[in-house]
Amino acid sequence: MSDTRRVALVTGGSRGIGRAIVRALAGEGWRVAFTWREREDEAQRLAGELGDAARPFRLDLLDRARPGSLVVEVEDQLGPIAGLVNNAGVRRDGLLAALPDDAWDAMLDANLGGAFRCCRAAIPRMLRRRAGSIVNVSSLTAVHGLAGQTAYGAAKAGILGLTRSLAREIGSRGIRVNAVIPGFVPTDMVADLPPEKVTALRAAEALPGGVTAASVADAVAFLLSDRAASITGQTLVVDAGMTA
Repeated sequence: MSDTRRVALVTGGSRGIGRAIVRALAGEGWRVAFTWREREDEAQRLAGELGDAARPFRLDLLDRARPGSLVVEVEDQLGPIAGLVNNAGVRRDGLLAALPDDAWDAMLDANLGGAFRCCRAAIPRMLRRRAGSIVNVSSLTAVHGLAGQTAYGAAKAGILGLTRSLAREIGSRGIRVNAVIPGFVPTDMVADLPPEKVTALRAAEALPGGVTAASVADAVAFLLSDRAASITGQTLVVDAGMTA
């Protein structure tokens, strides 16, 4: 009997928010292809935990050719991609006045260029099927500046612009494009922040429980699902009220 589960591709799915997204989608009946760049052991562990609901693939956001071959591999092995989540990202802080060109270029190429290339690879097949949903994961730094994150913030702000314009480009073919902005989530990406900076970042939260990776994942799963069938070009902020 053929497998009727819808297929989602989640970039950066082996750790942190990405891992929570993979688990949430698998729990809602998706088959999930997810990517990893480092720590293959973590990717394999997650795949083992979820069984045939999840399969790992390697992706380096700076590899310009890889998204095209990745989409082909996923569809050959799992089936047509109905949902794409551009979650993978790289954060390296540095004050703008001392930031070399190559560091700036690498941050934009990975965080914004990577999402662009994954969208470009997946969209033609979605267009032919006249169906699909894309969710791009941005950052609070895109709308609430943070010293030392000019390159990261610029890339994540670009994600929001990409989301809105792409929604206009492909909406007539039944494809939706939305973004999620997580608040402060304690993941490996922010593990190097000193405690006083974490306290300052969380000071404006309205909800004492803060934001969890699971709550962000639930927002992504909602936007991918048919429950959000009339939502496109929007940004859903999951920040425990920080920007209220």
